[in-house]
Amino acid sequence: MRLFVALDIDPDIRRRISDFRDRMRAYAPDVKWVGPDSFHITLQFLGESDELDNIKSALHEVKAAAVPLTFRGTGFFPTPRSPRVFWVGIESDEKLQALADALGAALSPLGFESDRGAYKPHLTLARSGSGRPKPVRGEHTSAGLRALAIKLEGAPVEEFGSMRAQEFCLYQSQLTPAGSRYTKLAAYTLQ
Repeated sequence: MRLFVALDIDPDIRRRISDFRDRMRAYAPDVKWVGPDSFHITLQFLGESDELDNIKSALHEVKAAAVPLTFRGTGFFPTPRSPRVFWVGIESDEKLQALADALGAALSPLGFESDRGAYKPHLTLARSGSGRPKPVRGEHTSAGLRALAIKLEGAPVEEFGSMRAQEFCLYQSQLTPAGSRYTKLAAYTLQ
C-alpha cells in the first residue's frame, strides 16, 4: 500500500480554494490541476508499505495539540520563473512543527524517515510534468504556470480562511490513469 499522513481541510476553506483554482485554470490549461476532493496537507509521505497495523499502532501513540492553520497567498516551486508546482501557502504556529516532529519520532522505529529541517506546509493546486520541484531530464517548465506567475505578480494576497485541525489522518494513495485517488484509513484526535 502507498501511504501518507495528512491533515484534512474544512469544507468552507476547501470551497474557497477550489473557486480560486477554477478561476486560475484558464491561465494554465497545460498542467495537471488537483481536484478539490484531493486537497490535503501532507505531514509525512510513507510510500509503499505492508506494515499497516504497525503504522496504525505507532500513529495511535502520537500526542499533539490541535493545530491552527491559515491559508494565505500562493507561490510556485522551485521559482516563479521556472514553475513546476503551483501552491497555496499555509501558516501556523509551533504546534504544526511539534506535530510533524511527533509523527517523525513515532514512525522512525518502523524505518520511515521524516524530511530534514523545518516542516514547510503548502497545498498543491497544480503540477507540471512530473510535478517535482527539480526537473526530470528532458522536462520543461509549464508555459501556463509561467503565465499564471506573471498574472499573479503584484496581485493582492489571496486569503482563503483559517481553521483548527482537530485530527490527523492516515491515507492510502492509489495511482490511477485519472490521477491519484485517496482513501482515509484512520483518523487520530489532536488535543
